[in-house]
Amino acid sequence: MSGLFTTLESFVKGRDERAFSIEEAVRHYLGRIEGLDSGLGAFLTVNPNAINRARQLDNRLARNPAHSPFYGYPIAIKDNMHVLGLPTTCASRMLANFRPLENATVVERLLKAGAVILGKTNMDEFAMGSSTENSAMGITRNPWDTERVPGGSSGGSAVAVSADLAPLSLGSDTGGSIRQPAAFCGVLGLKPTYGRVSRYGLVAFSSSLDQIGPFSRCAQDALELTVLVSGPDGRDMTVRDRDPQEMVREFDGSVRGMTIGIPEEFFGDGLDPEVAASLEQAREVWSAEGAVFKPIRLPSARFGVNVYYLIATSEAASNLSRYDGVRYGYRSLSSQTLKDMYQNARREGFGPEVKRRILLGTFALSAGYQDQYYRKAQQVQSLIREEFDRAFHEVDLVFAPTTPTPAFRFGEKLSDPLAMYLSDIYTISANLAGLPALSTPSWPTRSGLPVGAQLIGPSWSEGRLLRAARVLEEAVGFRTPPIAVQATGGKTL
Repeated sequence: MSGLFTTLESFVKGRDERAFSIEEAVRHYLGRIEGLDSGLGAFLTVNPNAINRARQLDNRLARNPAHSPFYGYPIAIKDNMHVLGLPTTCASRMLANFRPLENATVVERLLKAGAVILGKTNMDEFAMGSSTENSAMGITRNPWDTERVPGGSSGGSAVAVSADLAPLSLGSDTGGSIRQPAAFCGVLGLKPTYGRVSRYGLVAFSSSLDQIGPFSRCAQDALELTVLVSGPDGRDMTVRDRDPQEMVREFDGSVRGMTIGIPEEFFGDGLDPEVAASLEQAREVWSAEGAVFKPIRLPSARFGVNVYYLIATSEAASNLSRYDGVRYGYRSLSSQTLKDMYQNARREGFGPEVKRRILLGTFALSAGYQDQYYRKAQQVQSLIREEFDRAFHEVDLVFAPTTPTPAFRFGEKLSDPLAMYLSDIYTISANLAGLPALSTPSWPTRSGLPVGAQLIGPSWSEGRLLRAARVLEEAVGFRTPPIAVQATGGKTL
């Protein structure tokens, strides 16, 4: 854990009391990245302007001490969100040299609040994957066991927070891409309600499912960051005009009297016994604090993987059609004709998993199959939403595993796409229903691997979710991987 501060609250205290300067805080994290990230691969780009920005912020702070809590706060950004002056590669050869012309809305709001962008983090190419093994820029390693995956697609953002290379980070979640790596890396990851946070400046994967959310060490920090980046911007028409302060109001209090549903469909075959045992301990904590657990049914959730990989791949095929070697992105130099240029740009620019999903989506949308596959998937998606709606008439939250197993080893599922897809089996339903969900650390396995407890809430209930997560985090505590307190020569950074 960082020697300067551990949370946003302790950062603000240290900053305002002049215990350290913003430049010292930024240099501290840049030093950790330099010392540790060569063995982890969390960052694709480190911001060369971070120190200059920190100095500018320090100068302003000397003249005007009243500022946002995020003033001077270092943060990492997944490399599918635009940051002016830094590349946006989506970990793909297709965008290897692309530089955006403006900031994503979430980045603009962070910068306006005074945050310092440390850099851009690694991910599965175009956010398509569950292990960060699909990055064209190299893999990211789990700091708890560097022979294991960190999860995906936001693996770099999860590792950055877990290994204390950044105190907070942003990721994106289309089918579990925040929650699954949060579980594998032992941090908190929140997927907000669909429509809470603008996706303007996020490179689209599946537009009806994508959401941006935080990785953090604690529920309070996740709340603060979500409040900051939430709300309409006039550029993403899916964003609802909800008061972000409703999350703050619902965060206060305990879980006493809260009813938490346990769907039997999420606790059956396929759940690792050590994961199940850890989640039983989490349940006991909430029960001891006055929460009541109730069995519920979500029968259509078992079709979630099938539905997701029809809807998401169909939308991906459409969204990625713009990468054709003409307007921007990778262009093949070996083409003789226009048709060759299109084909070679996509053949050479996209990796195997992206190609697989484009082919799946194109087939699902093709003449004669669209009603049979894509339309049918949308109908089942509606059933999943309706079942959650009915459940939330009886319960306040739904409790489930985040992942069926702890982090798996590199290569273990890479050759079996179906096995890889099933690692998101418990997270996909929340995306299909547009609901907020989070993963918060539960007790580790006997070998010390992190386990995530997932909570799903009704729309706009992020504050309630984080309130329950805070109760568990107080019982479990925050664990730091051994690699995070080591550097070359065995010295603490």
